[in-house]
Amino acid sequence: MEQVITADETIAAISTPPGEGAISIVRLSGLTALEVANSVFKGRDLTEVASHTINYGHIIDPDNDETVDEVMVSVMRAPKTFTREDVIEINCHGGIVATNRILQLLLGQGARLAEPGEFTKRAFLNGRIDLTQAESVMDLIRAKTDRAMQVAVNQLDGNLNHLITNLRQEILEVLAQVEVNIDYPEYDTDEMTTQLLLEKAQVVKAAIAQLLQTAGQGKVLREGLATAIVGRPNVGKSSLLNHMLHEDKAIVTDVAGTTRDTLEEYVNVRGVPLKLIDTAGIHDTEDKVEKIGVERSRAAITQADLILLVLDQSRPLTQEDRDLLAATADKKRIVILNKQDLPAQLDQQELAALVDAKDVLTTSALTSEGMTALDERIAELFFGGIENSQTTVMVSNSRQIGLLRQAQHDLDGVIDGIRAGMPIDLVQIDMTSAWDNLGQITGDAAPDELITQLFSQFCLGK
Repeated sequence: MEQVITADETIAAISTPPGEGAISIVRLSGLTALEVANSVFKGRDLTEVASHTINYGHIIDPDNDETVDEVMVSVMRAPKTFTREDVIEINCHGGIVATNRILQLLLGQGARLAEPGEFTKRAFLNGRIDLTQAESVMDLIRAKTDRAMQVAVNQLDGNLNHLITNLRQEILEVLAQVEVNIDYPEYDTDEMTTQLLLEKAQVVKAAIAQLLQTAGQGKVLREGLATAIVGRPNVGKSSLLNHMLHEDKAIVTDVAGTTRDTLEEYVNVRGVPLKLIDTAGIHDTEDKVEKIGVERSRAAITQADLILLVLDQSRPLTQEDRDLLAATADKKRIVILNKQDLPAQLDQQELAALVDAKDVLTTSALTSEGMTALDERIAELFFGGIENSQTTVMVSNSRQIGLLRQAQHDLDGVIDGIRAGMPIDLVQIDMTSAWDNLGQITGDAAPDELITQLFSQFCLGK
């Protein structure tokens, strides 16, 4: 029989990662959080202590008075808490055994194990945060760079919510004017209302377009940039990977074909999270294993957001180099002339005919020459138009981007309909749809199924 979950139940979960550490935190939230925690706590009476205090004591097993752990218990009373419910956080010694034992005791005293993301879901349902702020909580947890963290904090402060709410209010005001025109035509004229509707649709569409300009950068910060390091064998791809990772992750030898499969690692380059993919050297080979690696390398080129194409400037261009330059011509790429520490033999005039000079950098993975310029170029490619991630409102996930584009499409329908002379009550339908789509971003108009699906992606205990 399926469990019926209600918002009145007190929930509990471990809020820190499993494993050994200095401390672990077990969190409770709900109407009986204080009573449940107090039933296993030996120290001050938690129901009598002031809110937002931390209290020393021990967790005991009420069945046999056995001491489980020495703890510090934070007491936070509603409504000034994350969930706007009574919240208890038990700070115990880190370790799987003690932490799980405390959680089991709390569950035995009447708490229920929280669903993934249920603490944040309760914060949303209780009006503490909106849906954009809820998503930013997960973005903050998963942030791989300082810049990604700044964007998440910006959304957590409600900046995106404020912007979307203002746009919805502008649409609502003009929809109200349309209703007045329909119900009381003697007090208004169709021309005046139609002109107001057109102007408002254009203003809101422009604001959405400006927000969507940040979508590419925001998505990169949230999900990372798939970056394939490609080139023919023995041009220095693995050396470049090791240098960017600041560790010897890939095997480097002067034997062609050493890398026979793709290696993937994350690295932070000037605030840009890169998922680096070191590929096998692309060349003709009869070796069955190498052939598989080469095919995977070609697939990586197709799927990558950024290509780092490595050429050996100490050798003339080969046909394989030319083929790679052609294969990556329509991709966002940086052409890296590696082995700057060796005498140059590559024909620069021939290269200039094949690739734009601004896409070319000269480096030496051996001596680190040119590596700073490479980092700067990567950052410039993706964040050149955004000066400060702390003050810029960004959309950073596919759900928000999709809804903004749907709203933009609705507003196009409004503008086209008015220009085509459609009746105002029909044009109003598209304007209302734009209002609904923007409301799904903040959660004001989001269906229950969406809410459930979104919070199920959160980690347990958050």
